[in-house]
Amino acid sequence: MSIFKLPDLGEGLPDAEIVEWHVKVGDTVEIDQPMVSMETAKAVVDVPVPISGVVSKLYGEPGDVIDTGAPLIEFNTDNKQTQTDSPAQLRAEAEKVLKDLNEEASNKKEEPVGTVVGQMETSDHVVDSMQSFGGKKAAPAVRALAKKLKVDLNLVEATGAGGVIRPSDVKKAATTQTAIAEDSPKIEALSTVLKTTPAKADSTETKITGNWEQVKGSRRTMARVMTASHATVVPTTIMDDADIHAWQPGQDITVRLIRSLVVAARAEPSLNAWFDGEKLARRMIKHVDVGIAVDTEDGLFVPTLRNCDSLEAPQIREEMNLIKTQVKTRSIPPEAMKDYTIMLSNFGVYAGRYATPVITPPCVAIIAAGKLSHDVVPIMGGMEAHRIIPLSLTFDHRAVTGGEAARFLAAMIRDLSLPN
Repeated sequence: MSIFKLPDLGEGLPDAEIVEWHVKVGDTVEIDQPMVSMETAKAVVDVPVPISGVVSKLYGEPGDVIDTGAPLIEFNTDNKQTQTDSPAQLRAEAEKVLKDLNEEASNKKEEPVGTVVGQMETSDHVVDSMQSFGGKKAAPAVRALAKKLKVDLNLVEATGAGGVIRPSDVKKAATTQTAIAEDSPKIEALSTVLKTTPAKADSTETKITGNWEQVKGSRRTMARVMTASHATVVPTTIMDDADIHAWQPGQDITVRLIRSLVVAARAEPSLNAWFDGEKLARRMIKHVDVGIAVDTEDGLFVPTLRNCDSLEAPQIREEMNLIKTQVKTRSIPPEAMKDYTIMLSNFGVYAGRYATPVITPPCVAIIAAGKLSHDVVPIMGGMEAHRIIPLSLTFDHRAVTGGEAARFLAAMIRDLSLPN
């Protein structure tokens, strides 16, 4: 037997969630064929079969979270074909199981539920006729045993190779069925008592509904990222408004925000940087890769828009549309959601004016744009209503000074005030 353990599918991630198995127990598999889809680092990664053999065990179902380094799947790598039970062997074992149950029944005053005294029909001619029951297979002798014990084969867990139900599986199911039958009167009596006993009134008690459930997938990753940020970053936020009254019709708000961010990074490069808190080291980065916060029902995704400093407006919009499609279809690769140099959140498309957005290390800054509004502003000779974009800039005060952050925000505001 060979056990394959879950490798690190990201960069030091502690676990991954099973999305879908592409193999099942009993399958003969070859190297590199699709094995399982795992969700990690906010992306779905397909893991191929690492070794040829027969699948003998899966260590989890879809939705289960597997720790990195923990068993994921087990293979039988013996060169010989996996041994299976012959019809004759299954019949002999079935007869032994029935005989044991009959002896147990004869030693009790009352025959337990799920056993029948008698002999199984025998014949010198063995018929190799398997039938399927919910994806499992059962030989004639096993089906006869299940009939005598009044066991539904669809509910029996198969332990034989290739999903074959063995007589011992049927006996186990019968024993469980008997235990449930014996406990049923007790359960019904307790239920009757609970129904007829009035609950004690307590006017101060508040009934809390809903079940706890494990956070998985992208929400699990988001929780870890937020925890790491809270533990390491020293955040400070400054806020101001950008007057976009002069904009020409047809301006793309997201494209203009990204352009102003690039302009500000040129004016004050210290915010387009990474910071290592343990080494107290800062890395200034010349190109601008913007991490775009995208909200979904499954949690927050932060794909990276590369080389924004060298893209024209139509190219930025084209890349943004591609990113949104990949996030929506969950087809975005893991490498497309890392190594951004500065972050942007446009939460204003929903609601909210200002915010204190969270930085993802090693970045040192994140810009958040609030909901557009029409504010009354003073002008020469009177007052006018202008369109305003509220801006919030959170920066890591270990790496960025207040003056640097203020100059960066001022540069963004100046660029956003231009007509086009």
